[in-house]
Amino acid sequence: MPNSDLLPSLLQKLNENQPALEAAIMELSIWVEQHWSPGVAENVLGALDTIDRNEEFIKLTLAVLMTPE
Repeated sequence: MPNSDLLPSLLQKLNENQPALEAAIMELSIWVEQHWSPGVAENVLGALDTIDRNEEFIKLTLAVLMTPE
């Protein structure tokens, strides 16, 4: 299998990881807020906002890249 054939699968797996990472970070943020520091949790939520803002662009770009010509 040529390396170029692996690119669509790689991009799909990276795309699948994004919501999983977001969910894990959210869980940690909730724990930190409850047990440690609301300020740190607020910073984490700010980073999650960046993920949310970029998510639609990433999905659209992957759809374009993975569409056969």
